[in-house]
Amino acid sequence: MKSVYNFVVTPTGERYNNTKKVEGGDLILNTEIYNHQFVNRIAKVISTPIIGDTDIEPGDEIIIHHNVFRRWHNVKGIEKNSRSYFNESTYFITQDQIFLYKRNGEWNAPKGYCFVKPLKAIDQFNIESEKPLQGIVKYSDGTVEEGDLVGFRPKSEYEFIIDGERLYRVLSNFITIKYEYQGDEEEYNPSWAKSS
Repeated sequence: MKSVYNFVVTPTGERYNNTKKVEGGDLILNTEIYNHQFVNRIAKVISTPIIGDTDIEPGDEIIIHHNVFRRWHNVKGIEKNSRSYFNESTYFITQDQIFLYKRNGEWNAPKGYCFVKPLKAIDQFNIESEKPLQGIVKYSDGTVEEGDLVGFRPKSEYEFIIDGERLYRVLSNFITIKYEYQGDEEEYNPSWAKSS
């Protein structure tokens, strides 16, 4: 199956990630269908669009927008699927709903996005755990180098947990500055992210 403008994808696992194995049993973490934090974001590409330019290929694993597999209730209380839904194993998504893709075991950022690892706050007067608006580039689209220490615009970051690491997706053109390393930078990854 091919689409003219859309990627055809299938979920990797279930539509929701709301259970966790604990001592041989399943612990249900959430029973609400509308909470985006428990929606599966991992899919596999079945086919790419006929029209358009993309680096993504069939068979790639991708991280997608949380609304693709999500169910919701309309104003009458009737449960509905997202507009991407075709059937339980097939969804149609657009290029802007794809945030990362994995090929040969390595994550890659599509054009326009970078993923930044937050830094631990070292200022003794700061009550926050991490430095605001700074981080180390983990995955890049090529506009900056992976490993660069960068600053980005306020309210431009969007949180993801990728392979047990908490990362921010930042639009590449919202990265405003490249810093020189001072030697005291420490990546910040809270313990709850490692258990996801």
